[in-house]
Amino acid sequence: MTSIPLQYFLLVAAALFSTGLAIAITKRHFIGILLGIELMLNAVNLNLVAFSRHDPERLSGQLFAIFIIVVAAAEVTVALAIILRVYGHFGSVDPDDISEMNK
Repeated sequence: MTSIPLQYFLLVAAALFSTGLAIAITKRHFIGILLGIELMLNAVNLNLVAFSRHDPERLSGQLFAIFIIVVAAAEVTVALAIILRVYGHFGSVDPDDISEMNK
């Protein structure tokens, strides 16, 4: 069985993080921004697991990845609840519309 080099994992994680960052910056609504943040968190998880894979005696990378997954799930829950409240109050999920309505 051949092992996949660490550089491949890092390259995929960098591409995933860059895609998530681009989505978070360019999207015009809260759900798209949330999706970009989730992609960035998954890239971090991939890095943690990849580095932990090269030290099989310690499972700290996998434990941190599980912790990040739990925190991301809680973050999504709270963010979606806030988005639903904002949509109910303002009738839009566009951050620019909401900032204009506050003036």
